[in-house]
Amino acid sequence: RSHRTFMPCSSLVAEEKGNKNFCGALKLNKNERSCRRMEIEVVDGSFSVCKAADFSGVDLSGKYTFTGVSDEENSLICLTENVPANVTERIDCWRAMRIKGILDFSLIGILSGILTVLADAKIGIAAVSTYNTDYIFVKKKDLGNAVDALAEAGYKITPERRI
Repeated sequence: RSHRTFMPCSSLVAEEKGNKNFCGALKLNKNERSCRRMEIEVVDGSFSVCKAADFSGVDLSGKYTFTGVSDEENSLICLTENVPANVTERIDCWRAMRIKGILDFSLIGILSGILTVLADAKIGIAAVSTYNTDYIFVKKKDLGNAVDALAEAGYKITPERRI
């Protein structure tokens, strides 16, 4: 895995030429304009955010299955078609976006920058971090506005078709 660092916009072009996987996350000094070059991919499918009695009915081999256990609950986010019968609560009609590429753990503020854009646009989210990247879930009705806000803030959105 390549090492990626924060750098001013003026250094971005040189770094990109040497590293195809450079994520484009930038730390700017106060004299530079915001410059986000990260790519965010809209994931196909409709998702559900659930509370489960247990995970006995969850297909852990299923694509896009995220579980969480705390002292208060068992949480599950998965494709709506894969929601098990033993969930106790669920909210359907979520869509997912993910930051493309593998993010180095030394990168700071990646998710915060994206969530700030969405908060400013008054879009609620659920977020999941995996070992490689971060997933951001928004309600289906908000996806178009989320994509527009992120694109306007300088993020590259894929696929490029209108959501």
